[in-house]
Amino acid sequence: MSDHRGHYRMHVAGIGDESFHRDSAETRRPEGHQPEVRVLRQTAHDRAAGIRRYETSIDGWVFEVSVEDELRALLRERAGQVAKRDGRRGSDSIRAQIPGRVVRLWVEEGDTVEAGQRLLAIEAMKMENEVRAPHAGTIERIGVAVGGSVELRDELLRLR
Repeated sequence: MSDHRGHYRMHVAGIGDESFHRDSAETRRPEGHQPEVRVLRQTAHDRAAGIRRYETSIDGWVFEVSVEDELRALLRERAGQVAKRDGRRGSDSIRAQIPGRVVRLWVEEGDTVEAGQRLLAIEAMKMENEVRAPHAGTIERIGVAVGGSVELRDELLRLR
């Protein structure tokens, strides 16, 4: 962390979503004090998100710390705020991403679903492709039936 010369944002696991803003030049250590810092293995998700993870020991307490570039953090926060604001506009139309044939339907109109829950499956080129809920909600309308064909961008169902 000490090699970084710009602004960064740090999240300490277990402390909530608290962010600390520091310039690496402002970070000072007491004379003769060398903190224990261990670099943790970076996952594919970490690399994609631009996050570096560390483990540090402070006064006998062990903390896992994730660090990301401040500008990237601000962009991610703004995108999240827009998604949260726009995500509550009423019904969302879930459309076919590929042409094919509906082979399974796991929900019915009026069902309550969670984000990521399986809704239906479309067979295309002998492969079964699951369509999952983009967010929690209620199935308002189903516009397809098992055995029916769908074309690219056809409405499959509406989620409220």
